Amino acid sequence: MPLNRRALLLSAAALAGSAALPHPTRAATTLRVGYIPIIPMTQLYVLSGEGWAREAGLELATTGFQSGPAMIQALASGTLDVAYVGIGPAMIARSKGVPLKVVAANVIDQVALIGRGPLAETVAGAASPADGFRAFRAAQGRPAKIASLPAGSVPDLVLRHWTAEVARIPAADIQVVGMGDEQVQQALLSGAVDGASILEPTLTLVQSRLPDARIVARAGTMFPGQPGAVLAVTEAAIARDRAAVAALVRLHIRATAFARANPDRTAEHVTAAIGKGLIEPAVMRAALTSEATNFVDDPRSIVDSTKRMQAFQQGLGQITDPVDIDALFDFSFHDAAKAG
Repeated sequence: MPLNRRALLLSAAALAGSAALPHPTRAATTLRVGYIPIIPMTQLYVLSGEGWAREAGLELATTGFQSGPAMIQALASGTLDVAYVGIGPAMIARSKGVPLKVVAANVIDQVALIGRGPLAETVAGAASPADGFRAFRAAQGRPAKIASLPAGSVPDLVLRHWTAEVARIPAADIQVVGMGDEQVQQALLSGAVDGASILEPTLTLVQSRLPDARIVARAGTMFPGQPGAVLAVTEAAIARDRAAVAALVRLHIRATAFARANPDRTAEHVTAAIGKGLIEPAVMRAALTSEATNFVDDPRSIVDSTKRMQAFQQGLGQITDPVDIDALFDFSFHDAAKAG
């Protein structure tokens, strides 16, 4: 589905669920929000779909992106105030001088490795993943082709960490191909790739449609405690309207609790925002309750794992100048929301 249509779907979902007028004590504030149309951004779909944003005096002008690195360019150009983005791209943006702060977390341990066809079968029957990938190359005469989001994204980083530090898979036995989220799903379903390091709902969707697909490495084992998507806000937006940012964080926390407690209603919002006409509601609900969907909101819960991820990114050469992780995070909004 084209990105502009995705953005319109999200906006429509927000309008449909928001009959209330903006809060009478303050004029409506527009926040330009970038997001990637995947399940880890569920808090955005919930707070929009339930109408909470407008009730709080916020107008969210949303734009969908196919990957975090693409969103970095929009942040750098000043065309976004808020980014629902992976922590990896957020660090890269900060390292490139984009002044932004992570004010809330979205999800942890959300990336798994799914295989299909010969790769899934070979790895399942091998003594170790490394043996499985080696056997696949010997049988197929080529390395396993694994799709993921572009370099610098969390799924790509988690995959590279798993291959190098956990499974110890030689570079000759694996070919990593970066592409957009929709393209990853299409490549898996068409057989253009042998597997993918990716998130929900692709993990559940592919298994529901391909009998020969299975999880090769489970979420949480590839990069234990892996940080995922976050709510990041530009320093300019914070300086311009701190109250609006505070309101958004409060809604984000509320949406986290809602998503945990109401999977059926949450599935309706997520389907309307990113899966309408493409993903069956039952599949979306299953994806929302899978082991690869672990909603959080406290930014402190991902600080240590973010530092580990940055160290790994430096080793890959993706970050040449280390980012001050403590300066990247701003806990004040989350602390105030929980205290209030």
